[in-house]
Amino acid sequence: MSIELNHIIVKVLDKHRSARFLADLLGLQVGRQWGPFVPVQTSNGVTLDFWDNDPSEVVEQHYAFLVSEAEFDAIMARIERAGVTFFADPDRRQPGRINRHDGGRGAYFLDPSGHNMEIITRPYGAAG
Repeated sequence: MSIELNHIIVKVLDKHRSARFLADLLGLQVGRQWGPFVPVQTSNGVTLDFWDNDPSEVVEQHYAFLVSEAEFDAIMARIERAGVTFFADPDRRQPGRINRHDGGRGAYFLDPSGHNMEIITRPYGAAG
């Protein structure tokens, strides 16, 4: 068996809100709650399991999603329609802009618990 990432537990303030936020923006489905987790599964089978935690336990993390050019356009349209601020950089110094790293496009946005989400159309290092 090859080694694959199966799931990630994402500590959040409100698991239902965070799961719905991400699923809606990425065009994914929120799965049925399993124990304390609300899952959102990506097309490659990795599940982000959202889990309610005390605010002191929720520390900003970074999650990057590789998407097609068409998916990028659709996601950006949903981001803009929802009024979510997006950035070209992870430090959030370039609001309202996207980046063009490695010959693709990318953008960052914060989820309701402050996690730094990223969408990219090319993996880092793909151009070189």
